[in-house]
Amino acid sequence: MRIDVLTLFPRMFEGPMGESIIGKARAKNLLELNVSNFRDFSDNKHQTVDDYPYGGGAGMLLKVQPVYENLETIKQATPQTKKRIILLDPAGKPFNQAMAEEFSQEEHLIFICGHYEGYDERIRSLVTDEVSLGDYVLTGGELGAMVMIDATVRLLPDVLGNKVSAQTDSHSTGLLEHPQYTRPAIFNDMAVPSVLTSGNHKLIEEWQLKESLRRTYLRRPDMLANLQLTEQMQKMLIEIKQEINN
Repeated sequence: MRIDVLTLFPRMFEGPMGESIIGKARAKNLLELNVSNFRDFSDNKHQTVDDYPYGGGAGMLLKVQPVYENLETIKQATPQTKKRIILLDPAGKPFNQAMAEEFSQEEHLIFICGHYEGYDERIRSLVTDEVSLGDYVLTGGELGAMVMIDATVRLLPDVLGNKVSAQTDSHSTGLLEHPQYTRPAIFNDMAVPSVLTSGNHKLIEEWQLKESLRRTYLRRPDMLANLQLTEQMQKMLIEIKQEINN
């Protein structure tokens, strides 16, 4: 996968995008990450990228010209790739795991990181997606882009050592992930549930499913409204409610 980032602060990406899973993906040539400063594409000698909005208003707007020229340079360098161009915007569609999975199927992603009060509306005509990290406002789109890149790249083939891990993550299955334990079996009188040390894989799978349902019901009941429950899951959910109420 190739990812390009358009930003006014390229150095923000140097540390986070060179460490851990992302750094390893780049080292293994599973990810090509390019960060460009669209200030370099400004058409005036002062390299300004913002200006006052027509009609008045608070703050400054990012100009369309530098962003357009930066995008055109990338397109000319990569004519063979199908591109998904993502504008980071608080008014965009909220980012989630399903979107990360969708992005991970693309061959070329381009993230545009905003700053100042907002965008010249014509910038929106250059993109395929407008995405928000959540219902809050950051000082710029850089941190949001990094989060989305991380969530997307970890889903690429061979990036994670354990392929099953990504498939069973919270939100990937429609449920929150079940509780997990490691050695020692007992610590400060706190014991691992006996079913997990029983060696009975069928019972372990049933326990994991039920505990995923329990955690989702207690912490994110809204997720269950959008989930198609099997007959087994419906029975488990009834049991969970009875156990909680007793």
